[in-house]
Amino acid sequence: MDTTKTAAPTAPQADAAEDQPVTGTPAEDTPAPETEPEAAAAEPLAGEETAEALEDEETDLFPERPTGVGSAAAAVTAAGLGLVALSGSWVARVIGERQTLIGQIESANATTAKEKIAALYGDAWHMTALVNGLLSALALLLAAVVLAAPAFGAPDRVHPAWVRSVSWAAVALGVLGVLLFGLMYFDLLVALPTAAE
Repeated sequence: MDTTKTAAPTAPQADAAEDQPVTGTPAEDTPAPETEPEAAAAEPLAGEETAEALEDEETDLFPERPTGVGSAAAAVTAAGLGLVALSGSWVARVIGERQTLIGQIESANATTAKEKIAALYGDAWHMTALVNGLLSALALLLAAVVLAAPAFGAPDRVHPAWVRSVSWAAVALGVLGVLLFGLMYFDLLVALPTAAE
């Protein structure tokens, strides 16, 4: 009988002991406050990842290329020189007029009509053709340098299509000018007029 009385109170004590939460040390129960911010700082934000991905895509879609401003300017200059030479440059006109004045002075000493025509008109005509022919040759040379630059420089630096088109137009104008003014200079296109002796 005594054993039953002493065993009865122990059972509620055991249940109470089981119901009480087990408390450990503060270091074991609470997580370290420093570990979570460090982990959050180590991982990049979603916005930063998106921005970096967009920058990489833009770099792939629009790679950096050399501008080629010098080549473009040279091509336009060559085409302009070729066009000016064919239409008659101001420099050629001034030099031709100067040669005409010199011819008027020299014609006073000319004895034949052929010499007078050559002094008054032929020399000025030849000088005009020479200056315009030199401008055409310069345009042709400049355009050829622009077209040949990628082959002798960096092969991957190909000029844009419009630069190549303008350069080829300058080549055509230069060749036409050199041919035309060469024939004029040697009196093969149009001969000087002649007078009866």
